[in-house]
Amino acid sequence: MEQEQPRQLKIKASDKDLKGRYSNAVMITHTKEEFVLDFLSAFMPMGTLVSRIIISPGHLKKMIGALQVNLKKYEDQFGGVEPSKEPEGKIGFASGN
Repeated sequence: MEQEQPRQLKIKASDKDLKGRYSNAVMITHTKEEFVLDFLSAFMPMGTLVSRIIISPGHLKKMIGALQVNLKKYEDQFGGVEPSKEPEGKIGFASGN
């Protein structure tokens, strides 16, 4: 019997996307059907929305598991990581441009 070859997903990305974006804060909201992760670059006096990711609860749970595995690998190699302190003041969206 022939052994099935694993399928490979090819991903296309622009040079701009491959450079990445810096985020030092995230705001998370949710509905029953989806989670919204707003990644921010928060520097006083005004922050910027860097990227908005909308993800299903099932995929979010898988992502949390993958992040936990990778954080453990990181800490095993480089040592423990302390959580960042909460920002002072309220963070929220401003209206207008």
